Amino acid sequence: MTQTETLKKEFAEHKYDALLTDIYIDKAKLAYQTDRYIRAVSAYEDAFGAGEVSIYSAPGRSEIGGNHTDHQHGEVLASSINNDAIAIVSVISEPEVRVISDGYSLITIPLDSLARSASEEGTTTALIKGVLAGLQERGYKLGGFQAYITSDVLIGAGLSSSAAFETIIGTIVSGLYNHMEISPVEIAIIGQYAENVYFGKPCGLMDQMACSVGSLVHIDFANPQEPVVERIEFDLDAHGYSLCITDTKGSHADLTPDYAAIPAEMKQAAACFGKEFLAEVTAEEVLSGINLIREKVNDRAALRALHFVQENQRVRQETKALSEDRFEDFLTTVKASGDSSFKYLQNVYTNHDVEHQNVSIALAVSDCVLGKNGVSRVHGGGFAGTIQAFVKNEAVSAYKKQMDAIFGEGSCDILKIRKYGGMLVL
Repeated sequence: MTQTETLKKEFAEHKYDALLTDIYIDKAKLAYQTDRYIRAVSAYEDAFGAGEVSIYSAPGRSEIGGNHTDHQHGEVLASSINNDAIAIVSVISEPEVRVISDGYSLITIPLDSLARSASEEGTTTALIKGVLAGLQERGYKLGGFQAYITSDVLIGAGLSSSAAFETIIGTIVSGLYNHMEISPVEIAIIGQYAENVYFGKPCGLMDQMACSVGSLVHIDFANPQEPVVERIEFDLDAHGYSLCITDTKGSHADLTPDYAAIPAEMKQAAACFGKEFLAEVTAEEVLSGINLIREKVNDRAALRALHFVQENQRVRQETKALSEDRFEDFLTTVKASGDSSFKYLQNVYTNHDVEHQNVSIALAVSDCVLGKNGVSRVHGGGFAGTIQAFVKNEAVSAYKKQMDAIFGEGSCDILKIRKYGGMLVL
């Protein structure tokens, strides 16, 4: 641990420039990160007073491959990104956890009061308690700490701010009281538990796993209780590309039925073959049984089943291409994933409001602007959210300018794939 005054002085003197560049990759953001860390330490002092502290970090995540595959026990490819949550933390003698998140009031949680409360569902308190309870149930040591947490993982942009928050709480406890020996995979599973049981959101495990493990992760959910996780070491910047996420500013109002229809129709398609999930059905069976799905369910379910079995194969192809450093083949498959989501999965716009197609416009403009300088696809759940684009570094500025002109200043965020998951920074 280091004194807060010393940390501010050393950041200002650029002592940690190499460390910040290693974590965040983008040298253009070095001044921003330096100022951000200084402001975070100052905010900790305002809240808790000067003293010895540690600094922890947990990244947001981006889905790279596997659009709507996880809920059918399929496979996904996801990455950590260089937007993150950082926490300025100190041990305290009292048996409680005190957390202030940027812009919010102090939350105090006694360590002898970690039972789930229905009245806390949907709150930050629920997420913290859920992580602490999950760690305790697995036999890990808990202890008191106070933390100031700030995050630049955008809420509502499909980058998973909640998973980053869960990961940083688990990583803090691992560092302060468990010799940093709790595995990233276990922290991810505990984060999902917190979100499912305490927060009340039935999310999968992809978000937490990408945030906690770091870099690129290939996850096979054939057995969702024991997912197979493969970390892929990959340097996007070395290939001269950036990951751009554009918030198309579409309204998410009344889209719940659209989202719910995807897993429902996929499960109905699987039932045509006597299975519960599409991961249990082969691509050949789906193709030869197209008319069976059309007759028993509907045409859209047949198209969505085709998307799933092909998307699952694409995840494997993307993983293999990255592992073998065949980046152009990877980009080709990313583009194919986006085309399939548009044509077969049909989650780019809602047919209840065809006059508003923000995501469609973003994808169309991306195709026109990028040409051979990149590829784009719908990102995450779809319908009204974000798009993802892999863009050559020399084309990023023009691409961002075009997207910001359409969807508003700051709509396009330029990201890098970060190699670290939850970590102790200092």
